[in-house]
Amino acid sequence: MNESNQLEIWSDLVNQSTANAMATLSTMMGREVAVHSLGLRQVSMDEVVRLVGGPEALTVGVYLTVSGNADGHIMLMYEPKIALAFVDMLMGQEIGTTSDLGEMELSALGEMGNVVGSSFLNALADGANLRLMPSPPILFRDMAGALIDIIAADVLMTRDEAFIADTTFRIGDNHLSGIFFVIPVESLVQALNESLRVA
Repeated sequence: MNESNQLEIWSDLVNQSTANAMATLSTMMGREVAVHSLGLRQVSMDEVVRLVGGPEALTVGVYLTVSGNADGHIMLMYEPKIALAFVDMLMGQEIGTTSDLGEMELSALGEMGNVVGSSFLNALADGANLRLMPSPPILFRDMAGALIDIIAADVLMTRDEAFIADTTFRIGDNHLSGIFFVIPVESLVQALNESLRVA
């Protein structure tokens, strides 16, 4: 499968799976959550760090591993102020109310990551006829370089690319931007190729 076909397949699957995840998140929040814009592209792992503001940029990450027919990684990464705004919306508060991420706030973000990750993988698995299961979400507050290092060693053993979805979530009149990473190891790419019978 050439690189263009691979990106096209991932674009279709990620768009469908993200729509499914947002519908589930809407139900969780009791408010419509729409993806205002979504553009998938394939980038090197070095570029991933640059996209989030450089290795020393403070970032909040919600991280899940993928297991089943194949392995992979999912990470939602946000600037701290965006993470705080998400907490406010998840808790039905006016944006700007939350000023710090305590245990309750992190729990809310973790639940959001669990809902989004599980819904995303369910749709991806259905579309590719695979069995894919997410781990419980892990919350990180650290520099972007440190968060990427968590998964880079595993990925770089077989691949040097990640699939990045730039997303802007619209909830009511509010728009929040973040980066959604789908980072497959080679086994997941191969499983998708075989399942979808793409030459």
